[in-house]
Amino acid sequence: MPIPPHNRRASGAVVAALGAAGLIVLAVAPAAFGDGTAPELVVGGVEPIHGLKPGGTFDLPVTVANKGVGTAETVWVSYSVTRGLAFVDVPSNCRVQHIRSYDEMPENWTATCTFDQAVGPGVVYTPEKPLRVTALDRAFHDRLRVRVEEGGAPMDDENGEPSVPGTAPAVKLVEQPAGGEGSAKRVNVSVTSVNTADYQVTGAALRGRVGDTVTMKVAFANAGPAWVLEGDEGEQGVQIMITPPAGTSVVKRDYYCHADGGKYRCPAHVGMHMAEDAQMGYTFKLKIDKRIAGAKGSIALSTGPRPFDHDKANDKADITLDVTGGGSTGSTGGSTSGGNGSTGASTGGSNGSTGGSTDGSGGSTNGSAGGSSSTGDNGTTSNGGNLAETGSSTLPITGAAAAALVAGAGTLLIARRRRARNQS
Repeated sequence: MPIPPHNRRASGAVVAALGAAGLIVLAVAPAAFGDGTAPELVVGGVEPIHGLKPGGTFDLPVTVANKGVGTAETVWVSYSVTRGLAFVDVPSNCRVQHIRSYDEMPENWTATCTFDQAVGPGVVYTPEKPLRVTALDRAFHDRLRVRVEEGGAPMDDENGEPSVPGTAPAVKLVEQPAGGEGSAKRVNVSVTSVNTADYQVTGAALRGRVGDTVTMKVAFANAGPAWVLEGDEGEQGVQIMITPPAGTSVVKRDYYCHADGGKYRCPAHVGMHMAEDAQMGYTFKLKIDKRIAGAKGSIALSTGPRPFDHDKANDKADITLDVTGGGSTGSTGGSTSGGNGSTGASTGGSNGSTGGSTDGSGGSTNGSAGGSSSTGDNGTTSNGGNLAETGSSTLPITGAAAAALVAGAGTLLIARRRRARNQS
């Protein structure tokens, strides 16, 4: 039954009153929980470190302060370093965990130290012996994170291996003169080392007859000794530029690569870092359209500052093509590598992991850099037809349009005949 108008107004008043009461409760709740009696821990004394050499060490003179009113009965301090750094002589009241790389986070090690002692307000503490860190042979641009919290030690990161306790004597927090306290629960700084990394590419030698589809496998690698973490200290991401040989068209591109004019632009790695001795492979399917004397493509690093890479001779490599048997011979013109501006929809290509890639057609891996070619699956394409990746779809679309036109004309003719019968 509909509610009379006066009842509706009454109901609205009740709802408004309840809403106001709810707002009052929400406004009061923060005051009840934030009464100013809780401890407020902050960490300090952590500064960026520059100019290390592989094998060098440094100490972490961390301070812990309580800027709140209440006392923290137990605290823990967590130190995290990226893969170019390592902890030395970890105390037994600390646990060390190796955390694998996941998402875009690089591999790192974490040492979490628990101090079962009270930290009173207004007092600055520091571990009686600072934690020591060493720079490994692969150190270059690394990150150091320090965090402090109240209570018992946190659980292990689910992406890492089980943590293990340190073997050095346990340490405790000791009071120090006022000053040097930080202002935040966590601090993130950079640690740089003097080191180099050699980026290099490997080309391929292709061979086949006119009309064949061949597999092209090329590669990029970081020969070390340093690993590279992009985004720190102005390091910019490198791109790989692949130009197929003239006289060929791209039937299937690598999954991670995209057409850029007559070339293909590919990432050097998946994520924000490149480990030392890591490799990224790129697999393409090329159709040999015609024989062109001296046809040659290339794989090259994008231009850009890489002050850590002193060897520029291996920044570019050739992709050669030997066309066997008969077939027409064209002039040494531009490559028909296809797909100017086309990004395709290939599901094959490299898997982005260290040590190789798949060509997306049969699960085979490219564990070694560059090299051999193979023939087969003539005319196989990524769009299900026999057209190369040149963006050409004129014939299928024209056929569909013609079919639609015929069907429409037939429908119109039938309608006219029915109208004529009805009028007669």
